[in-house]
Amino acid sequence: MSREPRPGEIYLEFHPIGGQVKVTAIDAATGIEVSTFGPANTAQEDLKRLAVRKLKRRISQIAERDGPSADPTLY
Repeated sequence: MSREPRPGEIYLEFHPIGGQVKVTAIDAATGIEVSTFGPANTAQEDLKRLAVRKLKRRISQIAERDGPSADPTLY
């Protein structure tokens, strides 16, 4: 059974690619997605923090562009 995503819920994917790791952060409510890369020997928590900060920045850029009436939880 599926459920509705909660506001602020973020999905993270880690994909090793050679000596790097690609981290993808996805906002569950909006589907907005960003990716970042880092060395494979970097702590997973550090890569996670970077990806989440990048996602939050992207969401705020979209909100600034679309104005205060835009609801980021709508598709």
